[in-house]
Amino acid sequence: MSHNDVLGRLAANIKARRTARPEDSHTRRLLDGAPVKPAKKLGEEAVETAIAALAQDDVALIAEAADLLYHLLVVLESRHI
Repeated sequence: MSHNDVLGRLAANIKARRTARPEDSHTRRLLDGAPVKPAKKLGEEAVETAIAALAQDDVALIAEAADLLYHLLVVLESRHI
């Protein structure tokens, strides 16, 4: 994995968080509710991203897109993909 592989590094970090203490890790709490909790959160983030794309500035859209990608990777990890 190259240092430029941001999504790969994020996915590896998410995988590592699977074993973190729940009180220390939002990712772990999402994974503990798999697959329902991560999938619901992904849906929320998708809606927020679409709203930002239509009605907010570029900074807001970038932030929502980052949240969407993170939650997509959590869903994939919840399915061991």
